[in-house]
Amino acid sequence: MTVLALALMLAGCGSEAGPTPKGGGVATDPAALATKLRVYTADTCFTAPEQQTPRGCQKYVTELGGSIGMIREQAGAKHPNLNTLADSLDKAIAAYRGPHCDTVATPGNPCSPALREIATSLRDIKQVIDTQVATS
Repeated sequence: MTVLALALMLAGCGSEAGPTPKGGGVATDPAALATKLRVYTADTCFTAPEQQTPRGCQKYVTELGGSIGMIREQAGAKHPNLNTLADSLDKAIAAYRGPHCDTVATPGNPCSPALREIATSLRDIKQVIDTQVATS
């Protein structure tokens, strides 16, 4: 019994946590981004932002924040306005994070306006990406 307890203790104390994960190889083509944006725009945090509990939108906001780089990659020479739209989304996400909306249990100021601004920015980005996919 003592040997088993010691073995379990030593197993948890190793200096190697396992292999280091490699990058996820996230596809950054317009069609992949369009699919991602379609999912985001189906979320109730997008469709009815002012009616949501702000802390209930934390995962949605975090995922959107992680997509800003992907949006910027699509800007290029054809769609430089995507950088401006990505800046707007980034600013709206900061407006959500600044007052710690991820902990707010009731809709209202300043969190609901921040969620509305996120939704507006997302809608504008989606329109550009959908156009880009349609013309590809």
